[in-house]
Parts: sequence; C-alpha cells; structure tokens
Amino acid sequence: MNFKEITDLIKLVNRTDLSEFKLKDKDFEISIRTSSFQGKNTQVVQASSPQMIQMPPSTTSAAPPSSPSSGSTPSSEKDVESTEGLLEIKSPIVGTFYRSSSPEKPAYAKVGDIVEKGHVVCIVEAMKLFNEIESEVSGTIVKVMVEDAAPVEYDQVLFLVDPS
Repeated sequence: MNFKEITDLIKLVNRTDLSEFKLKDKDFEISIRTSSFQGKNTQVVQASSPQMIQMPPSTTSAAPPSSPSSGSTPSSEKDVESTEGLLEIKSPIVGTFYRSSSPEKPAYAKVGDIVEKGHVVCIVEAMKLFNEIESEVSGTIVKVMVEDAAPVEYDQVLFLVDPS
C-alpha cells in the first residue's frame, strides 16, 4: 500500500462513524484510530513497523455521512432546521452511496423532486453489486443526507422527504 492509498483510507475513515479500523494483508498491517476512539483530537496510524505516526485530524472537514457539510449539498437546498414531520428514506444495506448510475448522468433524485413509492432514488454499491434503492414513501425531497460516493451503513438516513 502506497502513501496516497493510506491517506485516501484515512479520509474515508474520517467520513464514517468508525472509531477504529484495522487492515491486514500478507506482510502489511495498518491500524487507524480516530479521535472518538481515544477521546483526543488526534488520529493515530500504526503500520506494521512499531513506529507510530501522529496525524492531525483532516482539514477537509469531512463530516459523517449522516450529517454532510453544507458545502456538499446542492445550493438550491433549503436548510432543514427540524426533521419533525419529515419522512426518511434509509439505506437497506451497507455500501457506497451514489446519486446517479454514472458520473455523467443526472441524479436519480434531488432536492425539490417529487418521489412516489417505488421510485428509484439512488444506488448503493455493495461487493461490486449496484443496488437500486427505491423510495418507500411519497413526497418531496427536502434534503440529501449523504455525499455522493460516500460509505453508508445499514439503516442510515439517505433522504428527508416532506409528505405534504
């Protein structure tokens, strides 16, 4: 694993709610512990050698998928102060969230779109299988809760929908 792959892995771990991540591959071993694991504002990366590397938290302000930073949401999106009265579309599986079937295609669903029950709103890729996620509710999408190409957990909220 090269340096760029390690830094990409650290960024990926920062975007999730993980507190610790370990990877073993033949003669290579890496362990990443986030600040939520240690209760400190540092991140520790340990390679197979006994050296410890102290790294400051990412300056990209990566937020967990359940609360994306304001820069990652469409500009037409209104800030949703309260989720009271809103319905949630949740991920039925663990995987990687995609808003469209390919980068050059439009998003399945965006803020302001009206969705019906059974309408495809996104794709979640799990183990090289691309699963179309259908809405289980009807209404208008008011907020996209996850960045495109971000990892998602089972039962994580993907969209907030106004049923009225």
